[in-house]
Amino acid sequence: MTRMRNKGFTLAEVLVASTLSGFIAIVAVGAMNAVSHTAQTVGKVSEVHGEIRFAARMIAQDLANLYRDPSPENMKLLGVSQGSDIDSPPFLTFYTVGRAKARVDQPEGDVYEVEYFLGSHQGEAPPSGVGGSPEEQTVLFRRLWPNPDKEREPRGVLTPISDKIGIFYIRFYDGQEWQGEWTEEMRTLPKLIEVTLGTVPPEKGDPVLEVFTVAFPRMAEVSAGDQQQGESPQGDEGSNRQNSGDQGNQGQGNPSDQGNQGPQGR
Repeated sequence: MTRMRNKGFTLAEVLVASTLSGFIAIVAVGAMNAVSHTAQTVGKVSEVHGEIRFAARMIAQDLANLYRDPSPENMKLLGVSQGSDIDSPPFLTFYTVGRAKARVDQPEGDVYEVEYFLGSHQGEAPPSGVGGSPEEQTVLFRRLWPNPDKEREPRGVLTPISDKIGIFYIRFYDGQEWQGEWTEEMRTLPKLIEVTLGTVPPEKGDPVLEVFTVAFPRMAEVSAGDQQQGESPQGDEGSNRQNSGDQGNQGQGNPSDQGNQGPQGR
């Protein structure tokens, strides 16, 4: 008689199959976690890039619409870069021309004062040199002041632009060298303004940076030319007086010469 063998897997086969299945499951779960983490990281980086590009475009657009006037007293452009010698938080303040009203229910002109600065979540400017740690997280604010007046304290509508920006470098080019600040004593407009926005430097890796440059050489020439024209009328008036005096002296000299010639002719 022949013995009938039971159909099925042996214990060794079951153990091998279980081990392989568990290993495949572990690899699959790890791969899914890695893909999910990568997707989240890419999403966060894309969000940060989007906010920084949005802030850069907003600042560049306001600078492109910079208000200019024949008189330097009616223009305004002030700025201090982060990390400059001046003990002040970074800011950029200037007059710009805009059509969109900040307050719909109140009368406004087309000239606004715009200020960009790094501040805390309460809208207060932090001490200089901030942005080095997550505990000192800063926010880039935009202050829009309709109908500005230099004799009054700055005010306006305060809007947070991004809470992921911790680097705000500004450089001004006057035609000869780059400077980290631009004060009222300049009385002219710079030829170039370079703005660098970036995230807080992480512990590992490099921060996300966005650099752009706004050029307005014609504005600088116009403002400098207007300043020279303001000084030239006095010189022209003095030269006109000298010319008129010379003509008068010539007119007085001719009759005497004629009088002297008369007796000699007789």
